[in-house]
Amino acid sequence: MKWLSKKNMITTAFILILGTVFYFSKLSGMFDNPTTEGLKEYIASFGVFGPVVYMTMFSVIPAGSVIAFAGGMAFGMYLGTLYTIIGAVIGATVAFYISKLLGRGMVEKIVKGKMLKIEDGIEKGGFLLIFILRLIPIIPFNVISYGAGLTRIKFIDYMLATMFGIIPGVLVFTNLGDKALDISSPDFLWAVGILSLMVIVSIVLKRRFTFEELQSRVLQKRDEADRINQY
Repeated sequence: MKWLSKKNMITTAFILILGTVFYFSKLSGMFDNPTTEGLKEYIASFGVFGPVVYMTMFSVIPAGSVIAFAGGMAFGMYLGTLYTIIGAVIGATVAFYISKLLGRGMVEKIVKGKMLKIEDGIEKGGFLLIFILRLIPIIPFNVISYGAGLTRIKFIDYMLATMFGIIPGVLVFTNLGDKALDISSPDFLWAVGILSLMVIVSIVLKRRFTFEELQSRVLQKRDEADRINQY
């Protein structure tokens, strides 16, 4: 029967696993106090399993910056950065494969009308485009992930672009969390300055370009670089 196809069975199993993770996360109190301090206390309550719980949180809570800040408070800048990158890549991978399994119609319902037409750009310049979008948070993290899942981009390119693209932002937020109790420290002030610059650049880009225009410029620059390299 059609509904017993391999794809449908995998999709059903995938959704059941995610639903189970979400259910037990809610049952354990993860969402009771979704502030940075509340998340820090929640993570600490698991002791040595705290890092595993923290990385799992990225697959069920969309507010990544808040979690990264809490991660810096709970683990410090260096371990917080490592765990955050791993968690973010897991979350991006989950969204990527959900998109591949469920298809466009269901994905557009999940992101509630926020899906943008990024497939063509990703097809032509996937790694570079995703890297830049991750580097400068112009559109929501999961929208990029779901959009990429609808394309033929190689997963390794998608994963590497995501991993390297989120490093600056992750470093900023985990450093802010790590130095939250010493707001006069140079590291904290540097992190605030970099975060402010990222926000300003994002606002300027949003006002100056539509996503399609930005996408076109990225691909144009890539093509120009390719032509130069050919000579």
